[in-house]
Amino acid sequence: MKQFNTIANAILAIAVVVLFVLHFSGTKKGAVTSGDTAEQTAISGDLSIAWVNVDTLLNNYDMYFDVQKQLQESGRKLEAELNSKSRTFEKQAMDFQDKVQKGLVTRSQAQQMQEELAKQEQDLYRLRDEMRMKLAEEEQVKLRQIQQSLTDYLEVYNKEKGFHVILSSTFGGPMLYGNPALDITKEVLSGLNQDYISKKTATATK
Repeated sequence: MKQFNTIANAILAIAVVVLFVLHFSGTKKGAVTSGDTAEQTAISGDLSIAWVNVDTLLNNYDMYFDVQKQLQESGRKLEAELNSKSRTFEKQAMDFQDKVQKGLVTRSQAQQMQEELAKQEQDLYRLRDEMRMKLAEEEQVKLRQIQQSLTDYLEVYNKEKGFHVILSSTFGGPMLYGNPALDITKEVLSGLNQDYISKKTATATK
C-alpha cells in the first residue's frame, strides 16, 4: 500500500536541529571564558558573564554529528522492518482479491479472510505509531546526552575560569545582542570536541 511507502519519510523526518536549539535556548548558569577575565569583568561590572553561540556549536560539535548518524541508522532499520511487513500484507491482500474474483473461496471464508486482513492493517498502523514513538524517545535521550555533555564540560571548566553566568545565543532566540568580547564559543567548542574524542577513544579501546 502506498500509505506505508511514505512511512520512511515520517520516520526519518527527525527534527534534531530544532529540538537541540530548544534545549539550549535561554540562560545557562555555569562558566567558561575565551578572553581575558579582567576584560570580561570590566564590561559587565562585578558579575562575570560570557555567551555561547549554540548554532555554531551545533554545526561543529562532533558528538552531534555522531548522534545524527545513529538516529538515521535507527530510522533506516525501523523503515526496513515496516516495509517488509507492509509488503507481506499487500501480497496477502492481492491474493485474497484474486481468490474472491475467481470464486475459489466461500462467502464465509472470504468474510473471515477480510476480517483478518483488516486486523493486520490495523496492526501495521499501530506498529508505525510505535516506531515513531520509539525513534522520538531515542532522539530525546540523545539530545539530553548532548546537553549533559555541555553542562559537565562547563562545570569542570569553570573551576578555573570562575564565571557567574553563561548565556546561549541562537538565531531568533531571546538574546538579541552579545558583546563579541564575551563570546567564548570557539573555546568551548574546541574543548568539547577534545573531551568527546578523548572519551570516545577510551570507550573504543575497552
